[in-house]
Amino acid sequence: MRRFNTRGMAGLLLSGLLFLGLTGCGNTNQPSNGQSETENTYKVGIIKFMDHASLDQIEASVQAQLEKRGEELGVTFAYEDYTYNGQGDSSTLNQIATQLLADDVDLIIPIATPAAQVVQAAVDDTEIPVVFAAVSDPVTTKLVADVEAPGGNITGVSDALNTEMILDLMFATNPDIQTVGLLYSKSEDSSTMPIQEAKDYLEARGIAYVEKTGTNTDEINTATDALIAAKVDAIFTPTDNTVMKAELAIFEKLQDANIPHFTGADSFALNGAFLGYGVNYTQLGQETADMAVEILVDGASPASMPVRRLENETVTVNTQVCEELGLDLSVIEASYQDLGLKVEGITTSKTFG
Repeated sequence: MRRFNTRGMAGLLLSGLLFLGLTGCGNTNQPSNGQSETENTYKVGIIKFMDHASLDQIEASVQAQLEKRGEELGVTFAYEDYTYNGQGDSSTLNQIATQLLADDVDLIIPIATPAAQVVQAAVDDTEIPVVFAAVSDPVTTKLVADVEAPGGNITGVSDALNTEMILDLMFATNPDIQTVGLLYSKSEDSSTMPIQEAKDYLEARGIAYVEKTGTNTDEINTATDALIAAKVDAIFTPTDNTVMKAELAIFEKLQDANIPHFTGADSFALNGAFLGYGVNYTQLGQETADMAVEILVDGASPASMPVRRLENETVTVNTQVCEELGLDLSVIEASYQDLGLKVEGITTSKTFG
C-alpha cells in the first residue's frame, strides 16, 4: 500500500506532467471494451481514507476477493501498484485521485465516505467507474441519486447503521441509564444522520445526552475526558473513522470510569470498546470486489446497479472490557437474544487476524 511522502509527491508531479503530455494523443493501447492495455488485465485503484482496524479489514478483503475472482475467471486484477492510504487528509486524497487518473486505471474503489466524495469529484468528467465501500449514507452525501438506481458512474456497498438497535442494546445492558454521551467527529458526513437518529431516540425516551466531538485523536481524547467529567452512563459512537482511530487511546479511561462504549462496528470492540454492532466488514469487502468484477468483466453499468446494504445479526462484545466493567456476559447474552441477536466475544487487539 502506498503512502504519500516527499519522494511520492515528486513522482506525482512527474506523472501529472506525463499525463498532460499524453492527453492530446489519446491512449492507443486502450481496447474498446474498457480493458487495460495488457490483455486480460484490469487496473483497479484502491483508496483507503485512513488506517484503522475497520478500513484495514475492508482493504484486505477487497484485495483477497479480487485475487480469488481473478483466478476463477482467468484474468488479472492489478491493484498492488494502485493502492493508496489517504491518511485522513483531504489534500492527500485529492493527490491520490489525480495519480490514479494519470495511471489510467479501469476502476476505482474508495473506502469510506470522505475518500468516495473526493473520487467522485475527480472522475466527474471521465468514464472511470467507481465502486465505493463502507459509505453509510450515499444519498445524503450526494454520491448517488437513489440507492436502487444510482444514476451515475458510481455505486457500491453501504455500511448503513441501525442506530435504534445499538441504543436498544444499550438499554438492554442497563435499563437505568439516565445520561448518554454522543462521541463523534463533525467533519465526517457519515456521522450526521446516526447522531440525529440517536438524539431523536433519546428525546423520545426522556433521556438526557451530552455531545462531544473531535477531528483527531487528541481532540477525541479531550472529548472523552469531558464526557467522563459529565458523568454519562454510556457512550454512543456511529461508524466514525476519527473515533475508530482513537479507540485504542481512549478505551482504558472509559473502562476505568465504568462507562461502556456502544459503537457501530465490531472493530471498535476489537480496539477496546465494550460493544460493536454493524455489518461484517470482511463480507462488505467481498461484496465490493464482486461489484467491481461485474462492471469490469461482465460490463454492468454502475448507474443501474443498486447500492448493496448488508444485514447483521451478531453483536460483538469485548469480553475483557465486559469483565472490567463488572457486567455478567451470560445475562447480557440472554437479554440480547430477546432482541433476536447473538453475541460474539472478542478481546482487545490492534488488528483482525
